[in-house]
Amino acid sequence: MPVHYTFTPDAPLTRRNTFRVPARAAWLAEIHAAAAIPEILALPQVKNLPLLVLGEGSNVLFTRDFDGVVILVNARGIEQLRDDGDSTLIRAAAGENWNGLVRWTLAQGLCGLENLSLIPGRVGAAPIQNIGAYGVELSETLETVEAYDREQGKSVRFSRAQCGFSYRQSAFKQQPDRWIITAIESRLHRSSPLKLDYAGVREELSVMGIAQPSAMDVANAVCRLRLRKLPDPSVIGNAGSFFKNPVVSEDQATQLQRKHAGLPAFNATDGKKLSAAWLIESCGWKGFREGDAGVSDKHALVLVNHGHATGAQIWALAQRIRDSVQEKFGIRLESEPRII
Repeated sequence: MPVHYTFTPDAPLTRRNTFRVPARAAWLAEIHAAAAIPEILALPQVKNLPLLVLGEGSNVLFTRDFDGVVILVNARGIEQLRDDGDSTLIRAAAGENWNGLVRWTLAQGLCGLENLSLIPGRVGAAPIQNIGAYGVELSETLETVEAYDREQGKSVRFSRAQCGFSYRQSAFKQQPDRWIITAIESRLHRSSPLKLDYAGVREELSVMGIAQPSAMDVANAVCRLRLRKLPDPSVIGNAGSFFKNPVVSEDQATQLQRKHAGLPAFNATDGKKLSAAWLIESCGWKGFREGDAGVSDKHALVLVNHGHATGAQIWALAQRIRDSVQEKFGIRLESEPRII
């Protein structure tokens, strides 16, 4: 009989978060099949403890031990559900590696996820954050999210409209303790216009000597850009961009640009999106280090663990950065990772 989960007490989490900060969980539940979720939640050790659903730990900062149950959804599998010739509906289980899914779709000749190449994490975490990069967001191709609703005690399906997607936001992020995402479905096309207008993409393709790029070419260009600009979590502990790019009104953006020459501002649904990296670098934080907690010298938006920093030390540095940006620009930055 297959084993659908494992349950471990006093589990170390240092290798389960990309910041590589030390932390432990009272219990660690590793789920290998979504059908095992109700059984796990019914265990007496679980019923009265807080829960934290963790993917690859690439969007979380532990400032302390977690006195509850950490759940890892390890269910795997990618399949094509429907193919109408021009487009294909694909389903990916929550435990799949995100970049692995992107490469799989490209190998099938499908377009739509190429700009999201090399984003760390698992498929199950992607809708929570509505991941985005280089001018593309997950919500543009996603059709359905499958999740287990702890409140109702059953599996449910969300349409794109029901997911409440916006910039780095979703219904799942607003109620993080209610939903356990088990799979996503996305519709991808065999031929669709490529998104090349985000800063650096066309330039990188030009350096690569590609005038008529394919989706695979765009994916490779994005990978080159990310590897050059962002520190590798396997080499130095980090969770990618630590702060969201703030969105302000057009009037406020104009006033700030008059006062601070060179401040980048991009069109957003409800105003102008500013570069958090530019704001942080303007405050002198790029490359800063205090003990083993620091800011990447590659990208001011990335906080790093040089070796033995604690989550509390990294979080203290993040708050100092946030306060300095607010003092200089009147803008309060919001952190992207979930802070425990």
